[in-house]
Amino acid sequence: MTIETPILITFIGYLALMMGIGYWAYRKTDTVDDYILGGRKMGPAVTALSVGASDMSGWLLLGLPGAVYLGGLGEAWIGFGLIFGAWLNWLFVAKRLRIYTELADNSLTLPDFFENRFHDNQGVLKMVAAVTILVFFTFYTSSGMVGGAILFEKVFGLDYTLALIIGSVIIVSYTFVGGFFAVSWTDFFQGCLMLVALLIVPIAIFSQPETQENLQQLDPAMLSFFSENTTVIGLVSLLAWGLGYFGQPHILSRFMAIGSAKDIQVSRRIAMSWMVISLIGALATGIAGTLYFADTPLDNPETVFIHLAHAAFNPWIGGLLIAAILSAIMSTIDSQLLVCSSVITEDFYRKWIKPDASNKELMLVGRFGVIAIAIVAAVIALNPESSVLGLVSYAWAGFGAAFGPVVLLSLFWQQYSRNGAVATIVVGAVTVVVWKQLTGGIFDLYEIVPGFLLASLSGILFSKLFPASTESVASFKAFRQSL
Repeated sequence: MTIETPILITFIGYLALMMGIGYWAYRKTDTVDDYILGGRKMGPAVTALSVGASDMSGWLLLGLPGAVYLGGLGEAWIGFGLIFGAWLNWLFVAKRLRIYTELADNSLTLPDFFENRFHDNQGVLKMVAAVTILVFFTFYTSSGMVGGAILFEKVFGLDYTLALIIGSVIIVSYTFVGGFFAVSWTDFFQGCLMLVALLIVPIAIFSQPETQENLQQLDPAMLSFFSENTTVIGLVSLLAWGLGYFGQPHILSRFMAIGSAKDIQVSRRIAMSWMVISLIGALATGIAGTLYFADTPLDNPETVFIHLAHAAFNPWIGGLLIAAILSAIMSTIDSQLLVCSSVITEDFYRKWIKPDASNKELMLVGRFGVIAIAIVAAVIALNPESSVLGLVSYAWAGFGAAFGPVVLLSLFWQQYSRNGAVATIVVGAVTVVVWKQLTGGIFDLYEIVPGFLLASLSGILFSKLFPASTESVASFKAFRQSL
């Protein structure tokens, strides 16, 4: 694929817009509260699209279309699981988390909330949660950087390593400068662009006569949600992706930042509409790629959207559509980097190193934390054989198993204790890591399933053995009365 001037101009213009938003956000960021949660002043529409864009990432335009391109609509079960899980997350977690984090001493991060929720004066729970976030987010961020490198490599013909460096620098820049305001507002615009791209590309491809002819010859198995290779373990594994939503810090932080709990319902409707339409577009893009490239298979299935956008449109529109991929990648990495920055600032530096640090000092620490995590993630992404979907699935399972049960139990069970929460996080994270190394039979089941179940059971068991403190129970009662 050769680079064309219109595509280059479109890319530069898009990146200039993102950096402009970053500078605008920098001017509005005065305190560490602004930098981490935008001062809890985000509107419902921005919150909704920021949740969707930061959630779906490059997986929506690279990983999922590539999986459908290879395996057909049988891969759609991931989408079904995600839609159901996201809806439950909005319905049961969003409002409660928004209210409880503010009541719990205005908690700015998940580890901060856990510490305040359980009145853990020793800081054990905060430390365990913070370390877990940094470990799994490093892999998650790496997946986005792989996606960015693939994009720059294919579009501009760059060496993979150089493409990785350029993509990483671009994404880190506006996150470093603008914090939560920059991340949320860029996510809003990126979510809009992603939606348009996922609608335009498959419609344009399916409207071509050649594509319609190839559709008549397409293997019917590609259009079936079930095939001879479908297994119970495989089906459960795909649907289980929905469990991950309850524990994703970059999504949960949006719930914490929305201006009012009363805005949750409107935000949920916007977010779920965006998600359903976008997933349908991604599935259609994968099938469109199967038809369009029937005679010339792609070397890398995850580049199917890139090739379709380049082949089916004039360079100006193609450039804008390809920029949508960068949007998807940027929207997730910036959110992940910001969460890591928040953890470093609030849960390590202010907690253990300098409790009386000024807002200016904390924001500086947070910004340099962004750079540190990005460097480690980029090193992991140096392997050009890395799979976007593979890295995402590992990190998604880690967060879903380690934090999903602890978030749900914290919001719904009065007798949940500090020791129970620690056991939940540790068992969930360890189970995912160990299960991932095993193969064959039951071990082919997606690691989030055993991780989520064992973590939940551990939390309940340890809470029975080591009951919740009087302060923790009183805190929960006060929260419940505020609902």
